[in-house]
Amino acid sequence: MASQARGNVIIDQEECKGCGLCVDSCPPGCLELAPELNKYGVHPAEYTGEGCTGCGACYYCCPEPGAVTVERLLPPPKATAQNIPAAEEVAHAPAV
Repeated sequence: MASQARGNVIIDQEECKGCGLCVDSCPPGCLELAPELNKYGVHPAEYTGEGCTGCGACYYCCPEPGAVTVERLLPPPKATAQNIPAAEEVAHAPAV
């Protein structure tokens, strides 16, 4: 079972210089170099769309300020005793 993504990577295609440091540093391997060229004539990095853990390794190793943005996603709410109805709340009320 694949786990839900915990992060999202946004790469500014026109700021990326195509060095590949972010691709090499990504632990889950969810970045790759794009097949098309940007305005600098290089293959910019791009997010594959799945698998990001939100660790930020790509952001910290990128030499180009503003090229990589990492968003941490909120985890889905966990089931707790507060949002699970008690047995007496779901049972039919006794006839009076």
